[in-house]
Amino acid sequence: MIDADAVPPARLRGAPSWLINQASAHSHRLVSAGFTAAGARGYHFRLLAALAEYGPASQADLGRHTGIDRSDVVAALNELAAKGFVERSPDPSDRRRNIITITPAGTRHLSHLDEVLAGIQDELLAPLSAAERTQLADLLTRVIEHHSQGRS
Repeated sequence: MIDADAVPPARLRGAPSWLINQASAHSHRLVSAGFTAAGARGYHFRLLAALAEYGPASQADLGRHTGIDRSDVVAALNELAAKGFVERSPDPSDRRRNIITITPAGTRHLSHLDEVLAGIQDELLAPLSAAERTQLADLLTRVIEHHSQGRS
């Protein structure tokens, strides 16, 4: 039963921005808990996914691909390197820069995190059919792409 005192005002309940924020909070909570249980963090998944998709990259490129701040990239890569999931090597064209490569152990860990994330998606989107999940993803992608192109 829903507590009547916990129901937000109707103006909020119908506002897409408020609904997106609420869904985002639920999503963040589920992702954090799921990745923590798997011995990982969201940054780890994002970095490993970028390395798996784009190949070896500099720390700066990884930051751009994942939207993670440069200092956070370094900290997360340190954690991944300590677990043997990535390797750093000097960039042959610029010895001041490191090139990061995913290791076989990192690829296996990423596969495990893919499974964890799939379970999280199922839990988050449980009330939606497969078609509705696809439609939601398509609609959110359109909104994000619109605003990513410098439009407001």
